[in-house]
Amino acid sequence: MSSCGKEIRENSGLPTGIQVAKIDNSSTTDPFRSAWWCPGPHLQTLWPQLSRRLPRLRYQREVLDLPDGDFVDVDWIHHNNPRAIAILIHGLGGHSRSPYIRGLAHRLNTAGYRIAALNMRGASGRPNRRPRTYHSGHTEDLDYLIRQIKTRFTATPIVCVGYSLGGNLLLKWLGEYPEKARIRAAAAVSVPFLLGQTADRMNRGFSKIYQYKLLSDLKSSTRLRRRLFKGRINLEAALEAGEFRQFDNALTAPLNGFANAEHYYARCSCRQYLSRIQSPTLIIHSLDDPFMTVDTVPDKDEFSDSIRADIFPKGGHVGFIDSKFPGLSGCWLDKRITEYFDDQLEINRDTG
Repeated sequence: MSSCGKEIRENSGLPTGIQVAKIDNSSTTDPFRSAWWCPGPHLQTLWPQLSRRLPRLRYQREVLDLPDGDFVDVDWIHHNNPRAIAILIHGLGGHSRSPYIRGLAHRLNTAGYRIAALNMRGASGRPNRRPRTYHSGHTEDLDYLIRQIKTRFTATPIVCVGYSLGGNLLLKWLGEYPEKARIRAAAAVSVPFLLGQTADRMNRGFSKIYQYKLLSDLKSSTRLRRRLFKGRINLEAALEAGEFRQFDNALTAPLNGFANAEHYYARCSCRQYLSRIQSPTLIIHSLDDPFMTVDTVPDKDEFSDSIRADIFPKGGHVGFIDSKFPGLSGCWLDKRITEYFDDQLEINRDTG
């Protein structure tokens, strides 16, 4: 597949048709190489969350009222003459202040982009109004935000970035609405392509630590919205859940119209939508991602021709730390995504 770039070697541990890819010669960003001082998937995953030095951002918050009476908080960083508007979508337990969002927001804004960092329902620290939660397949709010931005800024291109759960949501949206999802470009990082397999992986080994932290965040959010959920779900089961599948069975599925967790996972996994994506899309993924197994990665023939998949042996989950020494602010992910968007804006200057 030409959109995967120049492939450097076969890897016998990969699913059928998947190869480890590198950036092709048209890219000015070097292929990702894991920092010597940050080896292994867990350090790659944890370092940017716990120790990355980030600039202070001045967000301007907008409360965006939704058609169903609920709202989302959108945090903007404006630019006087923007090249494009970049919508940033956080992952599970994240928000506009998450390190990976702040780092990319700063880099893109410096490069001439206006930033719209989406806090999904209930993620900004304020309980939402309706008995709904954001989840991996809840594309309605993203679709509404993009339509609103297109109405307000008719001449400004739009690009989108999604991380983890937000990446799954973005890819699903692109595949659900291939004709009207006419954004200039998209990027998705560390995507759980198959939600059921990801839930199983998070319940094994050291990954249980990540599961425990994320579940704790979900339960805290649930307690804040206890009044909204009362009588609609089994609150006690949700608050006692020890794994994602139990939590999704107790809360996510019944609250959002799914029969159970398996129904939710089957309907919302983005892997089934990839072949329908028409917008230029960059997918960045690491084979050592501790949130999922290698089998979660799609085969090459599942990607549409509009997708470029940069798949690397190492990098962790939303990690990809490559700086020469600890404490340096450089992040390969931010450089790669910014470069990809810059390239697409030049290639498709008269479209979108």
